[in-house]
Formats: sequence, C-alpha cells, structure tokens
Amino acid sequence: MDRGEQCLAELVNVDVDSMDPAVAKSLIALGVRPADQTSNQILVGDGIKDPANRDMLEGAVRELGSKGWGAVYDRMSVLLCAKNIENITGRVLLQSSPSQAYNTDEIVAHARRYAAEFEKVGISKDRFCIKIPATGPGMCAGPILLKDGIRTLGTSLFSVPQAIASSQAGCLYISPYFNEVKAHDMTTGLFPNVSDPAVEHPMAPRMVQMFELYKQLAAKTGKDQPIIKGASNITAAEVLACADMGVQHITILAPVLKELCQMKVAPNDASKIQPKPKRAYFDDKQLSPRMLALMDKDPLAPRPEAFKIASTDVDYLANQGAKLEEAIAQDPETGRRLKDALDLFIGAEKEAKEAIERVMAELGV
Repeated sequence: MDRGEQCLAELVNVDVDSMDPAVAKSLIALGVRPADQTSNQILVGDGIKDPANRDMLEGAVRELGSKGWGAVYDRMSVLLCAKNIENITGRVLLQSSPSQAYNTDEIVAHARRYAAEFEKVGISKDRFCIKIPATGPGMCAGPILLKDGIRTLGTSLFSVPQAIASSQAGCLYISPYFNEVKAHDMTTGLFPNVSDPAVEHPMAPRMVQMFELYKQLAAKTGKDQPIIKGASNITAAEVLACADMGVQHITILAPVLKELCQMKVAPNDASKIQPKPKRAYFDDKQLSPRMLALMDKDPLAPRPEAFKIASTDVDYLANQGAKLEEAIAQDPETGRRLKDALDLFIGAEKEAKEAIERVMAELGV
C-alpha cells in the first residue's frame, strides 16, 4: 500500500496552499517536494497577523507606511513568499486585489508593483506568477502583463468560457475551483458529498471539458495552453479524482494534505490514473472513457438538457472582455460562485488592511 500523498505526487505536481514554511517542510519530510506555492488575500492576511512575522511587519511599516497600507501589504506579500521559496521547486503566486477585479488598469498596475517588490528580494520573473481574476476586464490584463514578462494565472474560475479566455489571455496557469467557496462551510449544505467525485461531482464535467479543449487547442495551434491547477478541494478523494481528470497541478489545503497523508492507496487503484505528462497537452495522454463521457453534459448549466460546449472560436477578450462577461451573465452558477469568491477575498483584504493600519497607528506612522 502507498500513502495518498506519495501516490498523488507520481500523478500530478503537488502545490502547497499555504505561505507557512512549516506546511511545505512537512511535505518535504514525507518525500514530496512542493512544486508551487499559491496564496490569496486570506493567506497573506494570516501571515500579516501572525505574531511570528511581527518584526518583519514593523520593518515594512516603518519603511513604507507613509505610502499607505497598500505598499506595506505588497511588501509583506512578497516577503512571505520569500520565506518559503526555498521549499518549493517552482513559482510563488500572489493574487491581484479582488476589489479591482473589473478594472484592467488597476490589475496591471498591482501586478507590476508585485513584480517590483519581487525584484527587490531577488526573486526573478521565472519564479513568481500573478493570479488575476477570470472576469472580462481581468483577462484583458493578461496580454499586457505577458509583454512585461510577467506570467499570470486565471483564478476564481468556474466555467469553460473563463478557461478559454485564460488561454486567449496568455495565462501560464488556471485554477478551476472544484468546489465553490461557500461549500467549505459544511453548514451551508453546498458540499456535494458524492461517492465518486470524478464522475458524480457537478463540477467534474467542466474540469474534463477544460482539459480536452486545451488539448485540442494545443494540437490546432502548436502553442502551449494554460496548465490546470485543481483548487478548492475539500476531501482527499476529490484531490485524487482531479488527477483522473487530467489536471497537471493540485493545490492542497493543509487539512486535505493531512487526510492524504493518512490515506492508503492500493497499487491497482493508483494504476487507473495515467502518470503526469512531461509537457502538458503535447503528449499522448488520453482521458479514460468514463471521463470522456462527461464531455456532453453539464449539470451546472441553466438548462442541462440543452447543454452545448463553449466554442474556442469566440474572442472573449474583445471589447474589454465583453463576450466573457456575457457568458458569465448567462451562467448563473458561475456568476454566483465568482461573486462569492471575490467577496470572500475582498473581506480578507479589508482585514489585512485593518491589521496593517493598527500597526501604523501603534508606530505613529
């Protein structure tokens, strides 16, 4: 019998969903070195409020407090990444301000501020990535940042049109949320507690469709497509199911990581999932027949019986992302889930702002 996290590491790249170096080191101790480290306003806020980082926060406030809380926030975000970058093999990720999710110029400006801070601590552009919201205006920031050499990830992503737009935006990654953010609160009743998440979870068809469309686009254009980072998994079974759906990276929260470490996977179960590819979409990796059966359905669609997969020929970035905004408006589940995710991160950003401003007041800055 293999441990769950060891089996998973053979199938996909394991990312750590924490800025705490102890979490990454716990994986390393188990023989699994994390690929990337993701983050969001919640995780940055936790780092800012952590007493262990108080000296670092005071230093940032004394140096940058006169420029406002935002400058301190950006500095702390990067310093927290710098504390953990030696524990990963790939990139550290930071998310642009969710309160500016519909403002292309502000998203670009924030990403450039992050890039400047990364440069100050000696982290090169090939070691970081900026998460931008998969809104129409958000995706329009992608091509601009790509010209700067700043790679991006399409986040708060719940639909195939958002995934196609991320490809058109030149994103390096996407992070489809397997579960909506409110599903993590078990009192809401929104968690789909199914026996086989790979085929029974309502998000599973969309995950499969994203992979297959990217594979088709890669064959048609010869260009790399965004790497899929499975996110917002609630159980270890969901994590392993995402590997079955073709995702190349899995972002794992600490509680799910603990569950994986306690999980035993029989060798014959692990062999059902094909090993991770060396170059996404350009190998001969094929999804299993039961996965491909999901290409023609979408239980999250407004009218599942009339479902038709989104076309890759639509220009979702034209007119400031008008077609993407239209697609989101016509898909109530995506619209609701996107708003909930942005609201969650906006709330966390506000808490981080208040924490910084308290220290500014204490230090008389």
